[in-house]
Amino acid sequence: MPKRIRILIVDDEESFVRSLSFALRTEGMDVTGVHSGEDAFLAVRKEQFDIILLDLRLPGADGMEVLSSIQKLDISIPVIMISAHGDTRAAVQAVKSGAADYLSKPFELDELIHTIRTTLDQNQVALELDYHRRRDAIPTNGLIGECEAMSALRTTIDRVAQSSASRILLLGESGTGKALVARAIHSQSPRKDRAFVEVNCAALPEQLIESELFGAEKGSYTGAHQKRTGLVRLADSGTLFLDEIGELPLALQAKFLHFLENGDYRPVGAERSASADVRVIAATNRDLAEQVRLGHFREDLFYRLNVITIDIPALRERGEDILGLVCYFADRQAQAEGCHSIQFDGETQGILRAHPWRGNVRELKNLIERLTILYPGKTIGTDLLPGEFHAQTGLHDPIDVAGQSSSTNAAHPQLQDRLDVTERHLVQDALDQADGHKGRAAEILGISRHALKRRLQRLGLQ
Repeated sequence: MPKRIRILIVDDEESFVRSLSFALRTEGMDVTGVHSGEDAFLAVRKEQFDIILLDLRLPGADGMEVLSSIQKLDISIPVIMISAHGDTRAAVQAVKSGAADYLSKPFELDELIHTIRTTLDQNQVALELDYHRRRDAIPTNGLIGECEAMSALRTTIDRVAQSSASRILLLGESGTGKALVARAIHSQSPRKDRAFVEVNCAALPEQLIESELFGAEKGSYTGAHQKRTGLVRLADSGTLFLDEIGELPLALQAKFLHFLENGDYRPVGAERSASADVRVIAATNRDLAEQVRLGHFREDLFYRLNVITIDIPALRERGEDILGLVCYFADRQAQAEGCHSIQFDGETQGILRAHPWRGNVRELKNLIERLTILYPGKTIGTDLLPGEFHAQTGLHDPIDVAGQSSSTNAAHPQLQDRLDVTERHLVQDALDQADGHKGRAAEILGISRHALKRRLQRLGLQ
């Protein structure tokens, strides 16, 4: 069943709106009619429309002002201007300012229907071209970003992937994309045409993880009704990715160490050993050296894995990459939901850049999914962000486009002065700990390099 077109008519002539709404509904379209620019703006914030019919002459804000406001709110909605007989020049100017087309009163219903469908077709083509243009700009391995840290990461991946290294350890906070890095290493390696097998050590029951990894003979344990092929066997000549390696039970760590050192293993209940040529990529968000000290992880296994180590940067360390990821996930989620991509106004972009992103890329992706579902096609202002973004204080206060803290209260300059002194001490202390290195200082403070630069300028610490 084809989707019903949703139309907003904005015209101060009530009889015109009423008759046109009736005619369009008989054509199977959903129609909302309002009679002022203010009501149009409220309607666009409240609902999702496919197209807007906007009169040039309106009480209060005229059609050109309303057009500009709508474009700031949601640039993806095409607008057809409706002009009186003598307003052709103004209508043409509106098209130059971003309107999709214009019609002069009086017009035939067939002419309007044709213009609506043509405009929607053209808008869809433009959206698809923009989507594919953005998608084509994304690296095929999914590692998005051009910051210094991501460039260094790609260089490391290239070198390691082509090397003979068979044991690789990925370190990074939860949500930084360790699985993407593992897949990128595999896809760029000589093993790329063989299997990439992924297993999350934290997700498997302790009593089953050995049989999952190494396989099991029929009847070797309760519930083993048939022979089980292990993941190590499936990954033979390919890559085995062990996520959350720090969760591997101590009892199994010795057996896994034996496999790493000799390439052979024994399935549960089997009489003979088997062997496999596997590149093992392990990943963890834990401090494995600390886990060794606490007795939770074998020291010999740690040193066996810790030969080639790759550190994956946290999202807060990636500066302007944040907005690139926002666009990428917004486009991808819009495709999944069958709607236009959400946009973000300048103030909101500043807040997103300054947010600490403790959940890293996973947190950002979940935010975009949530906003797309709740506000499809809208331009997201600060009022639509979840509560945790409004609760940020201190060093995590939202930053507006001018780079000033949004918590600044001109009515209480003495309080702001005290806050500035406290913040200056915190920033200076972080710089001292980092020996003046801004990247490390930003990491200590839990903010991005760009956020730190703005604070240095504002606090006079350059």
